[in-house]
Amino acid sequence: MTLEAVLAALHIVAILTLVVFLTSEVALCRAEWMNAAVVQRLVRLDLIYGISAVVLLLTGLARLVWGAKGMGWYVGQPLFHLKITLFVLVALMSIKPSLEFRRWRKALQADGSLPPEAAVRSTRRWLMWQSHLIPVMAVIAVFWARGW
Repeated sequence: MTLEAVLAALHIVAILTLVVFLTSEVALCRAEWMNAAVVQRLVRLDLIYGISAVVLLLTGLARLVWGAKGMGWYVGQPLFHLKITLFVLVALMSIKPSLEFRRWRKALQADGSLPPEAAVRSTRRWLMWQSHLIPVMAVIAVFWARGW
């Protein structure tokens, strides 16, 4: 029981960390607020967001393998597969903003240029899509926990 509680707690902390740092990215990624400090901060926030996603995945896998319900129970649940599919989708969607942030930092370091307004708006839309899919995963988890 203690292992299950620890794994669940670590999983929840990873989820909250991921949400906080994605929300921070969304808040800062605005054309009207873009400056050199914001570009640097977005790269750092995105790194922490990525690390939290890896920790989230690892804690989820740990619950799958060592959790009280066992792997057989999880893989037999349709909502588990839906949740994993959404997680992979969000992970894939996070690639474009991550590459953009690094590209912006590289341009900033090379010639001091800031990203064009259209690029910032496009990147923000990608972040918003991610931020809207994550709560869907939480709702799925709630229904799944209640036996759906």
